[in-house]
Amino acid sequence: MALLNPALLEPNLILGNTIFHLTPEIIRRHQLKGLILDVDDTLVSVRQVNPSDDLLRWSTEMKRVADIWLVSNNLSQRRISRIAEALDLPYLLGAKKPSRKKLRKAMDAMDLRPHEVAMVGDRLFTDVLAGNRLGLFTILVEPMVDPLEASRKHPVRNAEVWVSKVLGASLDGIKQGFTKTNKKKSS
Repeated sequence: MALLNPALLEPNLILGNTIFHLTPEIIRRHQLKGLILDVDDTLVSVRQVNPSDDLLRWSTEMKRVADIWLVSNNLSQRRISRIAEALDLPYLLGAKKPSRKKLRKAMDAMDLRPHEVAMVGDRLFTDVLAGNRLGLFTILVEPMVDPLEASRKHPVRNAEVWVSKVLGASLDGIKQGFTKTNKKKSS
């Protein structure tokens, strides 16, 4: 008996790039009405305390097509609130993903059903696993990289990908960016 169903580690969409490549067209194509976004390395690098101008523009554009909540494992009220306020978005911190509790709270606040909401993040064992456990559409993005650390690798994420593949998860598109059409959405 497997301890973890490998399908829980398989995102519905592997974007193959940063969150800036998640477009309103993609949201409409998948009939999504809400987004739950991870913060660290999904929206900003872990050392960044202010959103970039590009992120401010992206957020403004995306708010036209979907309700958005930030849900972070980070415990820094000061940092996460500063980012959320700059983006004019509601937020929850200390999520303890892959726990579903705070994702469910954000989804309920949007008054949406799981199949109408996407969990967007850069990590398989937190963001994707939490979203899949709740039946959300899951989107894996490439991590944001601090320009001062452009050569920084992502050893934890790389380890997650390796372990996921060993467990039997299908992540062949991790570099290319594709939609898993054979993975059924829960309703």
